Amino acid sequence: MTYILGLTGSIGMGKSTTAGFFRDAGVPVWDADAVVHALYSKGAAGVQAIEALAPASVKNGEVDRGELRAAILADPILLERVEAAVHPLVAMDREVFLKLHMQEPLVLCDIPLLYETGIETWLNGVLVVTADADVQRERVMARADMSEALFAKILAKQTPDAEKRARAVYIIDTGLGLDHARDAVHDLIKQIGDKNA
Repeated sequence: MTYILGLTGSIGMGKSTTAGFFRDAGVPVWDADAVVHALYSKGAAGVQAIEALAPASVKNGEVDRGELRAAILADPILLERVEAAVHPLVAMDREVFLKLHMQEPLVLCDIPLLYETGIETWLNGVLVVTADADVQRERVMARADMSEALFAKILAKQTPDAEKRARAVYIIDTGLGLDHARDAVHDLIKQIGDKNA
C-alpha cells in the first residue's frame, strides 16, 4: 500500500529544499505551490476564477501573483474567496497524481498550508520541517520581495511552528545544515519502507 506523506513547514523553514531531497531519492513529489502556479498561467483554469474575484490581478491572460498578493493584503475576505475557487482545482490535480502513483511505496505531498486548511485526514503521516526562529528570519528576509510587515502578516496566517511540531509524526530540523537534512530524508524513506514492508 502506498504511504502518503505530507510535508509542511512555516515560511523559510526549508520545505522546498527538503522536497527536493525526496525527489532526488526517487520519491514522487506532488507540489501544491507548483500546481497553483500552473493554474495561474495563461489559459489555465485558475485564471478565470481569479479574474472574477480580482480582475486587476490578471494581466496578459495570466495571474500576476504580486498583484494578487497585494489585493489579498488589502481585502482580508478576498483570500477566503480565492481559496474557495482554487482549492477544488488543486484537489483534482492531487487526485490525478495519487492515482498515477498508486503502486509506489511512498509519495510525498508538499503542502505549505497543510494544517491551516485541515486536510491532513487523508495522509498517512506528516513531516514538519523546522529551524530556529533566527535562522528562519535570516532566510526569509534575504528574499528580494520581503519586508518586515509582509513577513509578520505571513506568520500571522500560518499555524505556529511549535504547534506544527506537536502535531507532526516526523520532524526534520533544517537549521542543522543541508547534509543533516538530506541524511534525515534518506533515514525517513528507509524507516517508512521498513514499516510498510
